[in-house]
Amino acid sequence: MGMTIGLTGSIATGKSTVSKMFMEAGLPVVDADISAREVVLPGSIGLSQIIATFGESVLQADGTLDRAKLGELIFNSKEKRTQLNAIVHPLVREDMLSKRRLLFEKGEPFVVFDIPLLFESQLTDLVDVIVVVATEEKTQLARLMARNHLSEEAASKRIASQMPISEKINYADFVIHNDGTLMATREQVNEFLQQLKSHGIINKK
Repeated sequence: MGMTIGLTGSIATGKSTVSKMFMEAGLPVVDADISAREVVLPGSIGLSQIIATFGESVLQADGTLDRAKLGELIFNSKEKRTQLNAIVHPLVREDMLSKRRLLFEKGEPFVVFDIPLLFESQLTDLVDVIVVVATEEKTQLARLMARNHLSEEAASKRIASQMPISEKINYADFVIHNDGTLMATREQVNEFLQQLKSHGIINKK
């Protein structure tokens, strides 16, 4: 059995950049966001359960899920959000485990689980090592404002709605600080990979 690396971060800390660097280094990445899209494709159990729970109004004309409409439905209702999570989360978990099983069977020694809400969704039991991509709050705020064209107030609210990055760092086995250049980030990724390959104890915060 191989080792599973849990990769996470917070909004606009650059987790996708690090995920891409892992892929370029030859590590297979299983992305929770991709699984979440796949488990609700037309004909899937996930989509039929969503229709049974929320009605056909959440479908687009072509029979695919209307994410914007579903998002509006659950945005103001904790109960509906809980109902949706109860459908999607177990399916995503199963999909990721099934992909991992195939990769390990192929002989891959390491698999990366890219899970934005690793802590919030209580999925840490799926991974052996946790890597957190972190930035200073001011960097995170500036990047989010630029990326999503948000005001400082709107961006701050988005960040405040998530578990603080400082808290995530406390649970990390390895932290990649992504405030500087891409080169500096890549060096940290390489350092992590070196520790991984030498099977040293990964503990760098």
